[in-house]
This record gives sequence, C-alpha cells and structure tokens, in this order.
Amino acid sequence: MLHSTLALSLLLIAVSSNLAMAIKKEKKAPQTLSRGWGDEITWVQTYEEGLYQAKKSNKPLMVIHHLEDCQYCQALKKAFAENEEIQEMAQDSFIMLNLMHETTDKNLSPDGQYVPRIMFIDPSLTVRADITGRYSNRLYTYEPQDIPFCKCLFCAVALHFTL
Repeated sequence: MLHSTLALSLLLIAVSSNLAMAIKKEKKAPQTLSRGWGDEITWVQTYEEGLYQAKKSNKPLMVIHHLEDCQYCQALKKAFAENEEIQEMAQDSFIMLNLMHETTDKNLSPDGQYVPRIMFIDPSLTVRADITGRYSNRLYTYEPQDIPFCKCLFCAVALHFTL
C-alpha cells in the first residue's frame, strides 16, 4: 500500500511539473504597448522614440491612431492582428507606434483628427501625407475589408525605403 501511494505521488508530481512547464511555454505575457494590435511586434512607446528609431534604423515609422471605445478601431485592430503577413511586415520593416491620443505634430492630422488613422513618417523624419488609403473623405483611414490593400501599401512603403 505504501509503495503504491509513493508511486502514485511521484507520478502526480511528474505530471504536474510537465503540465506547469507546458503552460508556462504556451502563455506569453502580452506586450502592453501593443494594445491588441500585435503582441509579436516591437512597439515604441512615444512619438519621439519612434522618430529616433526610424532615423537610427532607416525604417519608416507607422503611426496608428485609435481609440479603445471606437468600434471601427476595434474592427481594424482585430483584422490587423489576425493577419500574419501584416504582422510580419510590421515587425520586420517598420518602427511601430500606436497612439490613443494626438501628438503635438499637426502634420499627423492633415485632413483632421479622426480614428482609425494610419500615417507614415520616412527615415528622414518627413510625414508622408502622400501615402493615403482608399477613401477621399478620410485619406488615412482603413477598414477591415481593406487588409489586402493594406498589405500591398505596406509592402510598397517598406520597399521604397529599403532600396
């Protein structure tokens, strides 16, 4: 009886230890700066840090303006975060910043302060107001159904600045 209890105890310890290690490997603490836009992406914390990193790395800065309680922002965020190609491109080819407030740089809102809005700043620190989306009334907004367009746009922007 003592032998079987000891064997059962050792078995339970081994199983719980392996289970704990498996759970630890699966659970990765979300990066708080991602705010749901992609935990595998390295995000900068401030606009100033983004500008510094863009110049230093010679990569464009992508600034995503959004609000937590905006249904359009939430829908775009979900589509953005679920698309592996966009996530990989964002991580590899851009300095990434998402903001839930406006910056002091008025060049980041050339046609108004609406959300969601995605703007690009090139490595020379020029806001690229010429890189627009598909809508004439909100030039820098994107919707979930625009993800294929976004992939092409992001790829073109990344290629332009790496050549």
